[in-house]
Amino acid sequence: MAGAVRVDHGTAAGTFSLDGETFEVENNIWVVGDDDECVVIDAPHDVEAILGVVGARRVKAILLTHAHDDHCRMAPALRERVTAPIMLHPDERPLWELTHGDAETGEHLWDLDLADGVTVTVGSGDDAVTLTALHTPGHAPGAVCFSAPALGCVFTGDTLFHGGPGATGRSFSDRPTLEASIRAKLFGLPADTVVHTGHGEDTTIGAEAELLGA
Repeated sequence: MAGAVRVDHGTAAGTFSLDGETFEVENNIWVVGDDDECVVIDAPHDVEAILGVVGARRVKAILLTHAHDDHCRMAPALRERVTAPIMLHPDERPLWELTHGDAETGEHLWDLDLADGVTVTVGSGDDAVTLTALHTPGHAPGAVCFSAPALGCVFTGDTLFHGGPGATGRSFSDRPTLEASIRAKLFGLPADTVVHTGHGEDTTIGAEAELLGA
């Protein structure tokens, strides 16, 4: 039996570079699935670390929250290893091209576009779980969170952290847009929804709403 869908977690360390600066960072690796199949959320730093969380399961898709290099750098290499499509919001193309370049053939691009409301289902039968893409621009223009109500959680990438919104002030980011996205798309989720972030520890929607006075 494939069992119930669950959330598995790992970490990988590397660098984040943008606007001529480079920083050491540790990213969370999130894998959602049952014993047979899964989806990977973001592809940071180290393919082997990601595959260590995946195990022997079939990867159905690689879901990217955004295209900062620490979240997408290993996506093409992971795609080659697991033969799964990369899904990314098309507004992220300028950031994607900073890392992966532009190829007229399209071979260096992602495979499927994400948009607000796009769903991806993992698992089988009554145990299947649906992840819904929520377009949350601000940290990046095509930033997306993945809501999994059946699991009581949302995967926010760098849109929302324990302690508040993600960083802005760099290219392609905007603080008012980010806060508006969080209020419109995330703070409507149940207060006890667990927030699985791109970096650092979990939080809840209720805790972050209280911090922002929502």
